[in-house]
Amino acid sequence: SFLRARGCNTSNMSIKQAIGHKFSPTKVHITEKDVSLYALGVGEGWHPTDQSNLKFVYENHPDFAPLPSMVVNFPLAVLAQLFENVPGLAFNPMMLLHGEQYFEIRGKIPTSGTLVSSGHISNIYDKGKGALVVIDAITVDEATGKEVCFNQSSLFIRGLGGFGGDRGTAADTNPPSRHPDVVHKEETTPQQALLYRLSGDYNPLHADPSMAEMGGFKQPILHGLCTLGFATRAVVHHFCNSDPAHVQSVRVRFTKHVFPGEQIITEIWKVGPRRLLFQCSVAGREGLVLSG
Repeated sequence: SFLRARGCNTSNMSIKQAIGHKFSPTKVHITEKDVSLYALGVGEGWHPTDQSNLKFVYENHPDFAPLPSMVVNFPLAVLAQLFENVPGLAFNPMMLLHGEQYFEIRGKIPTSGTLVSSGHISNIYDKGKGALVVIDAITVDEATGKEVCFNQSSLFIRGLGGFGGDRGTAADTNPPSRHPDVVHKEETTPQQALLYRLSGDYNPLHADPSMAEMGGFKQPILHGLCTLGFATRAVVHHFCNSDPAHVQSVRVRFTKHVFPGEQIITEIWKVGPRRLLFQCSVAGREGLVLSG
């Protein structure tokens, strides 16, 4: 998700000082209700009598489990610290765009408990018109001390480019030149963003019409991480026999917005024994909204 506004002045030469900056560890307490609420927020439960749907939204199901993409919300409070006096990195929050997201499952995702996330700025790339700030975060289960997941969030800040840093490389996510193995079409609801935000992403761009208008949108837009959740669900149900344990990692690039109520079309290609490529578009509009 992103907002459009004028930038603020900063010293480009000081931006490199922010590389390696460590954020304060944050805690998130999750319950079975949070697990179900997240699943509902990314569209699960359309078929409430289907056991493959019910296992993600009903705590008494014998196979009750979180959807893998829920882990992207665990370090949100770490990312929020980017707006708090990071040395060498001064910017207008209205200029920030969530460009890419990667998550890796490293242990069992609990259905309840306390999770601790620690993060740092691993790199900042000079993209000319802006800077791409990469934040790495590891989340552990406080009770066991074991790692649960790793997240890497790439945030594009317009107006901070030209400081002489490395441009970085772009990942090759072009799908094969054949028809996808699966095309999954699913409607979002008009209240999808209002439901998803209750899982922790309270950016007003996704709820407040006046903020959406400031960003140049006719209405609040869907969270990019919600679209990621829809796509991950399609993978879990079509290629993992609805077993979330088969998902090891996911990487996506956010390219366009989605309005709540639009239909998300997820095309998926199997390109290896344990590797898939997918992309999302919306019905009635050209271009991709997500690729991964």
